[in-house]
Amino acid sequence: MAAPTSSQKILQSVSIEDFVAGLRRLEEKDFAGVEGTLEYMRANPVDPETLKPYLFWNAQHYTRNLIDKTALYELLSLCWEPGMKSSIHNHKGQNCWMAAPVGRFLVQNYRVLEENLAAHHCNIVPTDEVAITRENPVAVDPLNPVHDVRNPRELDQRAVSLHVYSRPFDSCVVYSVEQCTCGEIGLQYTSMYGKLCERSN
Repeated sequence: MAAPTSSQKILQSVSIEDFVAGLRRLEEKDFAGVEGTLEYMRANPVDPETLKPYLFWNAQHYTRNLIDKTALYELLSLCWEPGMKSSIHNHKGQNCWMAAPVGRFLVQNYRVLEENLAAHHCNIVPTDEVAITRENPVAVDPLNPVHDVRNPRELDQRAVSLHVYSRPFDSCVVYSVEQCTCGEIGLQYTSMYGKLCERSN
């Protein structure tokens, strides 16, 4: 039997601890563009079993669980019940990479035609849709960073996504297509380093 080609090679999962150790070895230039970190995530799919200390669930909303944070990046696990989706949002000018150790996600991208935060007015239109799977982590397009993320209800399963943001940020702009509105909101963690935050209890 012929040996598998590089494109056929089955990637071995790594523990979240090993993933973090490798992430910390990346250089600032790897986070400045999208390809360096994206290639790292492609080559190092995380073993879901090792994520268990960082998985917290909420029946009303997806949860944001901090795994690791440095001056260069933050790494979060997000836990999604079937059918949950994010608001349409941006990342405040920071890069973002997403992987799916559990389940499958759809990302709907948008183009901003108008944005006036002071007036809370915007005009955005949907563009392309991409899937996130274990084999296909994705990077948010820095030129068109507005998007939403959803765990499709028809899959009828819980899902977990991993997000690397560079650099860390604690607020973002959310958008409404129907109401043509936008506004900045603060972001909070559900848990930090495996422990629930007090407001989440």
